Amino acid sequence: MSNIESVLVENRVFPPSEQAVKSARISGMEAYNALCDEANKDFEGFWARLARDNLVWTKPFTKTLDESKAPFYEWFEDGELNASANCLDKHIGTPTENKTAIVFEADDGAVTRVSYKELLGRVSQFANALKAQGIKKGDRVIIYVPMSIEGVVAMQACARIGATHSVVFGGFSAKALNERIIDAGAVAVITANYQMRGGKEMPLKAIVDEGIAMGGCDTLKTVLVFMRTPTTCGMTAGRDKTFTEVLQGQPSECRPEAVGAEHPLFILYTSGSTGKPKGVQHSTGGYLLWAKLTMDWTFDIKPSDVFWCTADIGWITGHTYVAYGPLAAGATQVIFEGIPTYPSAGRFWQMIEKHKVTVFYTAPTAIRSLIKAAEGDEKIHPARYDLTSLRILGTVGEPINPEAWMWYHKHVGGERCPIVDTWWQTETGGHMITPLPGATPTVPGSCTLPLPGIMAAIVDDLGKDLPHGDGGILVIKRPWPSMIRTIWGDPERYKASYYPPELGGKLYLAGDAAARSADRGYFRIGGRIDDVLNVSGHRLGTMEIESALVSKTDLVAEAAVVGRPDDLTGEAVCAFVVLKRSRPTGDEAKQIANELRNWVAKEIGPIAKPKDIRFGDNLPKTRSGKIMRRLLRSIAKGEAITQDTSTLENPAILEQLAEKL
Repeated sequence: MSNIESVLVENRVFPPSEQAVKSARISGMEAYNALCDEANKDFEGFWARLARDNLVWTKPFTKTLDESKAPFYEWFEDGELNASANCLDKHIGTPTENKTAIVFEADDGAVTRVSYKELLGRVSQFANALKAQGIKKGDRVIIYVPMSIEGVVAMQACARIGATHSVVFGGFSAKALNERIIDAGAVAVITANYQMRGGKEMPLKAIVDEGIAMGGCDTLKTVLVFMRTPTTCGMTAGRDKTFTEVLQGQPSECRPEAVGAEHPLFILYTSGSTGKPKGVQHSTGGYLLWAKLTMDWTFDIKPSDVFWCTADIGWITGHTYVAYGPLAAGATQVIFEGIPTYPSAGRFWQMIEKHKVTVFYTAPTAIRSLIKAAEGDEKIHPARYDLTSLRILGTVGEPINPEAWMWYHKHVGGERCPIVDTWWQTETGGHMITPLPGATPTVPGSCTLPLPGIMAAIVDDLGKDLPHGDGGILVIKRPWPSMIRTIWGDPERYKASYYPPELGGKLYLAGDAAARSADRGYFRIGGRIDDVLNVSGHRLGTMEIESALVSKTDLVAEAAVVGRPDDLTGEAVCAFVVLKRSRPTGDEAKQIANELRNWVAKEIGPIAKPKDIRFGDNLPKTRSGKIMRRLLRSIAKGEAITQDTSTLENPAILEQLAEKL
């Protein structure tokens, strides 16, 4: 598609269908604007009404928003509730109790269905098992498991007893796990012996053991192991127990522990612009409210829907739109263990047909990879499958390019399904800017307008509002219930990262560049303004990857990491490396590059592997020693260097670094 065609696609407007408008909770732009007006006129009253209407409180709140300790905002602070009770117990005694809560499809295609009543029993039994291990309200528990019913049960069981969970994505390394155990002060790890991915058995328990062996995990007392496969794994006597052992004899009833609305429901670690991952802390009341509301608003979820969010529970999308939101909304959801390309790249379409999925939510990276596969093999093209059950499509994790949007709209949605292109972050807890399927006219490549109550804006470097049409920094002007409360154990970093003094200390800094269209005021998200990359929807700190590279002390003297655009992953990791020996070329350079990629995978995880590695005798630095990253970004993109290089210590180095392996 040419650039001119791309612009034409971007300027196309797709109004919601008559059917979507007719049946939606928020029906038409008038209804959307009415909710926005309510929030503008009585901000606290708006949120208080929604919190009372959507959550079950064991102790009603009397205070809605406390701004006295800004930016450490508190919502519904004197109220009490339980997240698990709001996801499970509230459905008991209603027709929903016998409804299917989870349709789980394993890597090999085996399907398990669990009703809400059955899920409550499993969660309660596991909660009792946790208590029997001495785990209590306020304790932190690491969860390092495959996509599974057991993963959701573990998260819900922690919430049920008031323990704070921290889920670690199953692709992360032993070192990453070790760092999170130590930072959270975790008393337990819940894991599995192995996980199944693409027909392959991949270790988890062995990685846990390796992480613990690195030392510093002094708070850790217990490791609970789900035996996902028959293959045995190492078990440490006195510390390690299987699920079967700890569940033996435990009753399937457990009273949910009432906690304050501000009680930490979970900590989720995300990459920042410095090497150390940030423990994003979320509350119970505000987070759960937004998880439930966005299921209702963005996905217009109905009792008859079969909802499928393809995200892993190790990411925020899997927290909000797998573990909590769908259950709080009483929805039937699909959970998938495997990968979209096994046993063929038609797996997603086959599953939509098989389970009659009505609302499908996935990442642009997945869509782009499946476009490529479908164009190469017509047997796995979406047109070969019956996708008529679909009524709403969604995208998450990164902006979707207009060409992929159009393919998704045409070939998956049959040109009839609204696409909700959602912008949000780990820190926001749920959707912030997104079309509403029964209200918002959509434009390919734009996440359109903020949800009611979300005061988003584009400002300059000093926090001054910019007119529509000008690009700037995306900020949120007022707090919202599901927002990050702090960085675990580091409140000063929280203030500096999200409420920087240069913006006045009162604007939430999202870290993304953005612009609003001059005609409709629609938001279009650009790249990060900090040193954070977005690779396949996963945030990776450049400093984190650089630190991993230079920790290879026998080989690497210095490294710098930048991002470059990538057709498949959105952004690719590009590393510029100076070795402690002469600069390699040819096959030797390729061999060392592969060694470094594997090292990064071991230190952080496979998702952080640099796609490009270039070697130089040194890095482009000013005479004061500062690495000129803007030059490296241009080199990574294959652009001609037009910037001033007169301040470089060694301008000739640019030719070396431009050489691809």
